[in-house]
Amino acid sequence: MEASTRKRRIVVDENGTKKRRKSRFSDVKPKDGDADVESTKKYQESPKSELKSPDKSVQGETTKRRKSRFSEVKPVDESDTAAETKAVSQINPLTRLPYSTQYYKIQKQRLLLPVCSFLEQVGSTLIKNQVIVIEGETGSGKTTQIPQFLALQALSTPSSQMIACTQPRRVAAMSIAKRVAEEMDVKLGEEVGYTIRFEDVTSNKTKLRFLTDGMLLQHAMVDPTLSNYSVIVLDEAHERTLSTDILFGLLKEILPKRKDLKLVIMSATLDAQKFQSYFEDAPLICVPGRTFPVEIFFTPEPERDYVDAAIRTALQVHICEEEGDILLFLTGQEEIEKATRQIQAQADALDITKHGPLAVYPLYSSLPPRQQQLIFSEPPAPRVPGGPKGRKIVISTNIAETSLTIDGIVYVIDPGFSKQKVYNPRVRMESLLVSPISQASAKQRAGRAGRTRPGKCFRLYTEESFKNDLEEQTYPEILRSEMSGVVLTLKQLGIDDLVHFDFMDPPAPETLMRALEMLNYLGALDDEGELTKLGRQMAMLPIEPQMAKMLVASGMYQVPKEVATIVAMLSVPEPFIRPKNDTKAADEAKSNFAHVDGDHLTLLNAFYAFKLHEEDATWCYNNYLNHRSLIAANNVREQLLRSMRRLQLPTESTLDLESPLYYKNIRKALVAGFFMQVAFLQPVENTYETVKDKQKVALHPSTVLDDKPQWVLYNEFVLTSRNYIRVNTRIQGEWLVETAPHYYDLHNFPAGKTKDELETLYRRMAHTRKVTAKVNLPEAAAA
Repeated sequence: MEASTRKRRIVVDENGTKKRRKSRFSDVKPKDGDADVESTKKYQESPKSELKSPDKSVQGETTKRRKSRFSEVKPVDESDTAAETKAVSQINPLTRLPYSTQYYKIQKQRLLLPVCSFLEQVGSTLIKNQVIVIEGETGSGKTTQIPQFLALQALSTPSSQMIACTQPRRVAAMSIAKRVAEEMDVKLGEEVGYTIRFEDVTSNKTKLRFLTDGMLLQHAMVDPTLSNYSVIVLDEAHERTLSTDILFGLLKEILPKRKDLKLVIMSATLDAQKFQSYFEDAPLICVPGRTFPVEIFFTPEPERDYVDAAIRTALQVHICEEEGDILLFLTGQEEIEKATRQIQAQADALDITKHGPLAVYPLYSSLPPRQQQLIFSEPPAPRVPGGPKGRKIVISTNIAETSLTIDGIVYVIDPGFSKQKVYNPRVRMESLLVSPISQASAKQRAGRAGRTRPGKCFRLYTEESFKNDLEEQTYPEILRSEMSGVVLTLKQLGIDDLVHFDFMDPPAPETLMRALEMLNYLGALDDEGELTKLGRQMAMLPIEPQMAKMLVASGMYQVPKEVATIVAMLSVPEPFIRPKNDTKAADEAKSNFAHVDGDHLTLLNAFYAFKLHEEDATWCYNNYLNHRSLIAANNVREQLLRSMRRLQLPTESTLDLESPLYYKNIRKALVAGFFMQVAFLQPVENTYETVKDKQKVALHPSTVLDDKPQWVLYNEFVLTSRNYIRVNTRIQGEWLVETAPHYYDLHNFPAGKTKDELETLYRRMAHTRKVTAKVNLPEAAAA
């Protein structure tokens, strides 16, 4: 939206404002300097024919263009039965079958998309250049139309290569692939498919593959020149995810080696010039969006609780505003589920003669695909014949900013926050924190309200905050993330000189050094910084390095299947359900799976109980377990075991459940990967302190540990009102020294009570070895 609205100005309709916004937004005045939107008045004063003229001109232009490119497929007039019959007889070049009637209905909608007027230009520019940059406003249709256009163009060549289109999020990759498959009249998973972590819905027929940027990096480790692809489309490049930034640098190295490879970079913001200059002045194609003016409202004062404010505003819009759907942005699953419940309950209690029904749909990454698709549902019908029309409200994370387009949205509610990764290399702490969004994100959110008609955006923060507190652009993820996984990937790709690797925005040297140090401690890199055999195995597993080390080491401890199960359970949404109105029953249910040694083994118990009860959904419900999470964990586990077999790692456990070593060895395998994430109980204060980094922490309230072990291993550092360590397991100090003597070398250990305890451990272990040697000496002499 930004490109087409930079010269526009905001004018708030004062009459409408006074009429509808009596309380929270009553102090909003017309804004002259904002570059987001036009005045709604212009549209109200224009004749209806003028309102429709932009769509008409686009339709005429796109129809003309599409005729020249796809001459065998002609737009169909619904009133012309003969034409429709003739059109249906056309053959789909992908399937060699006649197009369905549904295909032509969808095609008529596609032809209205602004990007269709630019497909010829995209094709001709790509023929002359190896790299092109496309700046397309939200709603222009670039994400769905350009990849399929390129796939159809590729049919004219005998190559068996595919078109790849990356997305920063799994939800987007899945939903876009489904939509494009419908538009191309093919079955999802055949000619059009998607690949996300732990799920591959493609076949040997696939010509167009949508995948997360992280999965394309995984493919590069197996196929360093990406020879399976003829064109790579990096979509949503403006989001600057960690994987996308690495792909920029990697592809910049691959392109000179593969002159036949084409690269298309698509962005929704004016940051496109940066991509152009990075790829040696690649040509830029600007595609306008199909947007209407949006009125912007700010709150006169900051909101104390943005979630409660968002809920109030959503209900106020439903009660006071004209028909039209609502899009509300929140930061994560917990907030979204809370808002969904409260808004639905309060909307259901409204007078049905005055207010239409409200359907509330959540949207976040871990939501099952079938539920994600509900956001595209039509608004509910009136409760009574002739009664007020219904509306839907979608409550989403920032995935709905640019990755997905939901038609019918007229009102956007923007609290101004999202969850962002923040990494502190000094204390090795990466946290997912609720942080203010950027001005660019705020403008993208507002633009969602102007897709189909003039809309309104309610920003739950002040105008002063927008101008002075929000950064202009979102900080690239590579500058605020832990880098060990990236470094391991680059090393596997043969890129050893990280200092001179062409990062678009180089990460801080300290962050890179910490990553190299961690990989060395894990044994993935030797002292010269070279990849070891263990490191190569770890790099081929689609999980973070510490978990990968744990998985590779599990065979040595004879429990690979159990460790794969724990890794799978840690890779899916929280399996234990704890409703706020039923916490006591939920806690009692969880206690049935609790293991005395901690949370990792509790997860293992829950999974095995789930399998014992044949994956029954009713049993899960009765035991406060998330059935979807457990099904997902089962799928992840199977894929991890397949990956282990491919790497010729053991996958069958040889220790029996009755063995006294069974649970001990599982915990030792955990230590093999997470020996750097350990806390020691300070004897006097009776509080925990992380080893080496000396951070004061507390066990998370969700832990099943009912005492305070001297040493605990933790999976996650959670920063809220205080520092918590989450998913904890009781371990023995001796295991740390045995497993990672280089990390627990006392010469490099900070002074303190943790070091004092380690010195005691070393002395005790030395004494034990000495005694054992004396006992064994007579036996050796006798032999």
